[in-house]
Amino acid sequence: MTFPSVTDEVDPSARPELAAQIRDAILGGEFAPHQRLIEADLSERFASPRAAVRTALLTLAGEGLVERLPNRGARVRAITVDEAVEIVEVRMGLESLCARKAAERVDDDDIEGLRVLRSDIEQAIALGDLVGYSRLNQELDRRLRELSGHATASQLLERLRAQSARHQFRLAFHPGRAAQSAPEHIAIIDAIVARDPDAAESATRRHLAGIVDILRSLD
Repeated sequence: MTFPSVTDEVDPSARPELAAQIRDAILGGEFAPHQRLIEADLSERFASPRAAVRTALLTLAGEGLVERLPNRGARVRAITVDEAVEIVEVRMGLESLCARKAAERVDDDDIEGLRVLRSDIEQAIALGDLVGYSRLNQELDRRLRELSGHATASQLLERLRAQSARHQFRLAFHPGRAAQSAPEHIAIIDAIVARDPDAAESATRRHLAGIVDILRSLD
């Protein structure tokens, strides 16, 4: 496979896109934990100047996905189970806040969309479609962040989720996890549809507490 030739001239508008491309490759498992990220290789793969690659890696290092090595460039940062537990504990506060805000702000159109999503979740579970179910969970998370209208919490959650993505993938296929988590997600949806902030917050905390318990069992 050939790639377009690149120069060292940096196109500032391409930096966020390049960081997103490398981020997606890391989260998709194309780069393993502790794998070195060679600027020249990334430059060729993503048809981008090395200066832009360097900037993208600095961005990802700030997000906790990449770590810089003295005189050795960068590598994919490995997140331990203990770190993953801490991340979920922080998410618990932020996501419960978003669920509460969503229940306070939801309108009739939002409610209809959540009901459709609820039905899709039930169907995925009934069909044993774990990949589809995982995708729907991500959609629910994204939608609740949007409904909350809380920009700061949303930005922090995006960063935390990126760091723990591999552990989340393992959880999605943990035996019996889908059957346990589906009712938890449905309870969150039902509380928001009912415009009950207390119930939405409590359901979110219960769901994430269950994730902490399973993560600890993986250690």
